[in-house]
Amino acid sequence: MLIFWAVLGGFVLDAIFADPAWLPHPVVMMGRCISALEKRLRAALPTTPQDELLGGGIVAAVLPLGTLLVTGAACWLAAKLHPALGLALQMFWCGQALAAKGLKQESMNVYKELQKGDLPAARKAVARIVGRDTQSLTAEGVTKAAVETVAENASDGVIAPLFYMLIGGAPLALTYKAINTMDSMLGYKNEKYLYFGRCAAKLDDVANWQPSRLAGLLWVAAAALTGGSAAGAWKIWRRDRRNHASPNSAQTESACAGALGVQLAGPAYYFGEYYNKPTIGDPLRPIEPQDIVRANRMMYAESLLALALGLAVRLLFVL
Repeated sequence: MLIFWAVLGGFVLDAIFADPAWLPHPVVMMGRCISALEKRLRAALPTTPQDELLGGGIVAAVLPLGTLLVTGAACWLAAKLHPALGLALQMFWCGQALAAKGLKQESMNVYKELQKGDLPAARKAVARIVGRDTQSLTAEGVTKAAVETVAENASDGVIAPLFYMLIGGAPLALTYKAINTMDSMLGYKNEKYLYFGRCAAKLDDVANWQPSRLAGLLWVAAAALTGGSAAGAWKIWRRDRRNHASPNSAQTESACAGALGVQLAGPAYYFGEYYNKPTIGDPLRPIEPQDIVRANRMMYAESLLALALGLAVRLLFVL
């Protein structure tokens, strides 16, 4: 029952508190470890493609395994000291592994600036949550970027951590976060990370393969529950869920685009470089700021569905 209550409690903690800026976060520590490992390995190894692959592979092995061992040992020790302490630590870390409220807060900051008509401020707000260049985005481009981020991060910021914590509690959820953080820092197909970041990117693809597909299907159900088009979500998910360089990123984006009846993705600039990405969805109507609100509503609906189904499965088959 420990994992059951840790997951439920962690979900509630995230929904109430999100991630207070004053509170140390495991992802920040993971990021520092990745940067330190990268710096040391690049200094120690030659700059050949093979050696960069080796260095990146070392990072991709050390960080997740280290995270699993350290957090697993901490949870075990806390439970040995007192069962309530073990539960509290797991609950706390489960809450930190989830990002539903933080995602909503950041995306709604974009919505508020768009509603005020302050495009420069909206660009700055969306730059906090996307990797693309934002300085030249139109209001439509800013809106599209925010909606895409809500949809994509519903999978790797909520559904995937839930998936892993339901299996292995906070240690496995934080191990997943370590993999996802590596991909966000190293998984670029540019000159610097083409080889060094390849192992991290592939590992993230594997870790997200099942959760992203569950997230896509749950988004279809969430559309039906929140007034979106479930038929449109199902149609576009089946058609466009592979319209991305990543095998996982378009799973929820496609369902979201279909539910809203808008077109997402398409060409974008990253670090000054143009990427001719395929579009996702059909432009049945122009995208509008209110779609950020609608996307968040569906994100929370699918999160609650995932929580309820996951806890039910755990009760039926794990206990």
